Amino acid sequence: MAHPSSALAPAPVPGHTFSATLGHHLARRLVEIGVSDVFSVPGDFNLTLLDHLIDEPELNLIGCCNELNAGYAADGYARAKGVGACVVTFTVGGLSVLNAIAGAYSENLPVICIVGGPNSNDYGTSRILHHTIGLPDFRQELRCFQTVTCVQAVVNNLDDAHEQIDTAISTALKESKPAYISISCNLSGIPHPTFSREPVPFFLAPKVSNYLGLEAAVEATAEFLNKAVKAVIIGGPKLRVAKAQKAFIELADASGYPIAVMPSGKGLVPEHHPHFIGTYWGAASTSFCAEIVESADAYVFVGPIFNDYSSVGYSLLIKKEKSIIVQPNRVTIGNGLSLGWVFMADFLSALAKKLKKNSTALENYRRIFVPPGMPLMREKDEPLRVNVLFKHIQVRLKQNDYVRGINNSFVY
Repeated sequence: MAHPSSALAPAPVPGHTFSATLGHHLARRLVEIGVSDVFSVPGDFNLTLLDHLIDEPELNLIGCCNELNAGYAADGYARAKGVGACVVTFTVGGLSVLNAIAGAYSENLPVICIVGGPNSNDYGTSRILHHTIGLPDFRQELRCFQTVTCVQAVVNNLDDAHEQIDTAISTALKESKPAYISISCNLSGIPHPTFSREPVPFFLAPKVSNYLGLEAAVEATAEFLNKAVKAVIIGGPKLRVAKAQKAFIELADASGYPIAVMPSGKGLVPEHHPHFIGTYWGAASTSFCAEIVESADAYVFVGPIFNDYSSVGYSLLIKKEKSIIVQPNRVTIGNGLSLGWVFMADFLSALAKKLKKNSTALENYRRIFVPPGMPLMREKDEPLRVNVLFKHIQVRLKQNDYVRGINNSFVY
């Protein structure tokens, strides 16, 4: 379940005694934001913390073969559930999980990366610890994570630990990016008065669109699209971070427009929808999809990322003046208005109520669409017929064109 904007503290489990410790506080926070499975690799710096996570009846601790596996599992969990978490050990574990966290950062996934850190008494000394590079430097791991997380919390003091943890988690959820939390190995089991036995319910203020900006964006977009003869909608990868998949379908149903998906947005648009026409990927598009998109006189790109990969080497045959670009918190209309603090889900739902039904582009697609046929087969020892030969040649040519299109996407 994705994290709620506000949450009620779960009821105490009968017969279970909670202690007001840092480990308990962190465990309850993970449960409150919707995490029920935590992916971990034990190490001597995180063993006490893992004991407290195991002690939480609503958390299931999943041991992984290595930290990179744990990180990618948390990445996948965040895609499915809205937020994920992993727990690793100091430096040797943190640096191992780093590539997965970097991937989550690039994909706008809130993954809470928790690291068991050095003993709080070791900070400020010149001691050399194991799991390091042999220098009295405890910040090497932190410096690496600073470039691939939206917030970092190094918890080596109980007085402000609750504030650091809550701030890190809430920032990850608001930014939809990973967070790094390092917890000194000797602090997890120590009670402290700042931790209540049942943590105060976690609360995130909901994001609300600027009403005047939303109204202006919807009116201008509706005027633009209602004048169009052939309009299409293309879903991109930022649909996930905007949590706008439901609003996207609402717009598709209301408008009658055909819908396509960008290659990096696969899985975010239902391909069984009756208006779905395929993957829009320039020359490598699904058959007949690019023809419909690029011949349209208006296209609504919802959450796109235009890079060398998605644009097949920047070769998409689309024009800015025909485009509506809907980003998670901004709408740009052709060469004109660009309005910020307009959130995608709000915008799509409001726009759906203002559009005239127009299925012209969808009818054009259905008119030109030819379902894939099966190559004619030749019986054993039967003489090769011309129609069988040419049918196989045509299939092979189509396959080669597809591969050539993909290869050309890497030629700049």
